[in-house]
Amino acid sequence: MIKLEPYVRYNGNCMEAFGFYKSVLGGEFVYVMRHKDNPEKDHPLAKEDEEKILHIALPVGDTVVLMGADTTSDMPANVGNNITLSLSIQEEEEVKRIFNGLSEGGNVTMPLQKTFWADLYGEFTDKFGINWLVSRAKGEDA
Repeated sequence: MIKLEPYVRYNGNCMEAFGFYKSVLGGEFVYVMRHKDNPEKDHPLAKEDEEKILHIALPVGDTVVLMGADTTSDMPANVGNNITLSLSIQEEEEVKRIFNGLSEGGNVTMPLQKTFWADLYGEFTDKFGINWLVSRAKGEDA
């Protein structure tokens, strides 16, 4: 069995991003660790990195766990178009709720619409620079 677990790196705002994702998607964090709590002390840690997130996990639905971390100041993350998170949702109202919630404060690049491959599909970059695809498959039962 292969399980896809998207992992996103942030430059100090991981907890803010995951709090936002949790507020829209629901669920509870199953793991949160800060850099200062890392039991392996093989890498010197700058004072400004101590409270940053070393690892966080948020289950989304029954099969996906969204994971993330803050990078340390000596290795910043390059947020760009190299990661996209895709959500497939069965219920039309839930597609709209999640699309509107996660895209708030971001940039909608394709508004929710019917396409040849989906009854409802949209794309956006959220306010943290992460690209998302949200869809309801063609012919899905509500």
